[in-house]
Order: sequence, then C-alpha cells, then structure tokens
Amino acid sequence: MDQKIAFEKKEKLIQHLRTYDSLLVAFSGGVDSTFLLATAHDIFGDYVLAVTAASVIHPQFETEWAQNFTRERGIRHWVLASREMNLPEFRANPPERCYFCKKSLLSQMLATSAAQGLQVVAHGANSDDALDFRPGAKAAREIGAIAPLADAGLTKAEIRFLSQEMGLPNWDRPSGACLASRIPYHEPITSEKLLMIEQAEKFLSELGLAQCRVRHHGPMARIEVLETDFLKIMSADFRNRIVEKFRQIGYQYVTLDLGGYVSGSLNRVLEKQDLPPA
Repeated sequence: MDQKIAFEKKEKLIQHLRTYDSLLVAFSGGVDSTFLLATAHDIFGDYVLAVTAASVIHPQFETEWAQNFTRERGIRHWVLASREMNLPEFRANPPERCYFCKKSLLSQMLATSAAQGLQVVAHGANSDDALDFRPGAKAAREIGAIAPLADAGLTKAEIRFLSQEMGLPNWDRPSGACLASRIPYHEPITSEKLLMIEQAEKFLSELGLAQCRVRHHGPMARIEVLETDFLKIMSADFRNRIVEKFRQIGYQYVTLDLGGYVSGSLNRVLEKQDLPPA
C-alpha cells in the first residue's frame, strides 16, 4: 500500500464531504464507518449525526461499542430500532436479502435525516466492496445515500492505515457482518437462530479467536477461523470447551471448516447467472 496515495484519497474524501453542510452517518461501529464518522465529525462538528441500527441481526456488543465511542468523542448519536425482521422477503433469506434490509434501514435513516434537517445520508462502503456480491449497494443508490469512501477510491487497507494514523481504537478490528450472513441462503432467518449464532461467536471471541464465523447449518455449527488459529482450536482443551458450550447453545454437531475463515463464504453456492443485478 502506498501511504502517499492513501493520504491523497483522504484529502479527496474531505473535499467531497465539504460539498455538504450536514450529514447523517450510518454508523455500525466497524472500521469503515468509524473512519467516515470521525472524519465527518472533524468537518461538521454538531452538524453530523451518527445513527446505529439495533436489532437481533446485530450483536449487542457492536451497539454498546458505538455508544461508547460517540460518547467519548462528543458525537451526536442515536440508536435506531431497525425493522428488517418485519419483512417476509428478508426473513425468507434469498440471495438479495441485503437489498431488502438495506432499503428498509436507509429509508428509516432518510426520514430521520429529513426530520433533523440534515442534508444527506452517508454509509461506509469502501472501494473493495465492489469486488463482492453486495445487493445492499443497489438499495443505497435507489435511496439516494452516498458512499464517500468508495467515491474517494479508499480501500480497506488504506482505511485501516489512515484510522491508525488518526488514533481510532478499532483500526485493526476484524471485519464484521450482520448475523444473518451466517445462515445459508433460502434457509429462513429466525430470532432463535440469530441468538444461537451470537452466543457461539461471542464464546469463540472470549477464547481469543477474534476473526471467526459460526455458519448455521441446522443442528450443525461450521466454524471458520484463520488458518493460524487451527492448532489452537484443535487442542484438546479448546476443542472440548467449544463442543460443550455449543451443545449448551443448541448445536448437536460442531465442525471446523478446513478452508479457514473466508468473508462471504456462503456466496460460493450462487451461480453467477443466478445473481440479481447489484
């Protein structure tokens, strides 16, 4: 990564943001949206509002982290109860699931932005996101939300570097995604499944396995971790503790994916010709 180019892209981001007079930032607490929010707050001060979605598809610790971050920095922050679980088309879990979720959420944020007299809604998509299947991006464009990081050409690696330079506490935080992304497409999404996944991933995180996923296959949990953690998770102590805990949670079978952690691994089952336009 070229650090000079990263700084040039940040300057491009700043100039883009300055074309507005106020902003609502969809703030998940992840690396990208934190960097966007901190940069926007430096520009707009009280004319930026961070809004975090809260529901069963989001781990509770993410909401708490977002609240703590904004409180410490004096950033205006609202927690918004999102409504995706009320949508039959979302609960059915089709490949375009994220489209329905994003459209519902950003519609709520757009209404909040208008009520608060804010000019635009911004979300934290970066330029790398275009390389994956992201139906939520289509919803964002339809709603009229902007993606300033992507527009500036900022990659995840550049955002991590710039976040570290700014002293942001989560610059090296593992990538996250909503809990619904752990359930294979066309398997209905339920609150019970999401709770099982959240409890299982929280336990793995407490064991020191920071970058991990628990894919929910009915009675079976398929664990994805970094290959560097294979020896740790397969030690007798770890293995026994994980199996015991996961069975308490409700899984009958506990497996380790030998392919390791892969972001969006459930997208492998999709045929390119079957993908709806993003």
